[in-house]
Amino acid sequence: MIGYFTKYGDGGVDFEPIGSLYKCEVREIAKILDIPNQIIEKPPSAGLWEGQTDEGEIGITYDDLDEIIYRIDYNLSLEDLDRDIVEKTKRMINSAEHKNKMPPIYKII
Repeated sequence: MIGYFTKYGDGGVDFEPIGSLYKCEVREIAKILDIPNQIIEKPPSAGLWEGQTDEGEIGITYDDLDEIIYRIDYNLSLEDLDRDIVEKTKRMINSAEHKNKMPPIYKII
């Protein structure tokens, strides 16, 4: 939702089997599937440089993102959450809108 992917890079897929899940749900499924904890708990990273993490680049933890996006998805109150993080998340969602839509198709007549 926040656009943390490359539009025609890692986002260039035909099928997203877990695309509608929150990060916390993916972790829970991993536990059910008996995936080793070292994999489940490893900080997500594109591995672009030593010490790089998704959360570090985004500037928000996945736990905070999950909570905010869940509440947005279900029209729940955001009042008790950190206002700066909520506003940053909303800006990222708005900025990423183009990444989450199919490109327009023009018909030549």
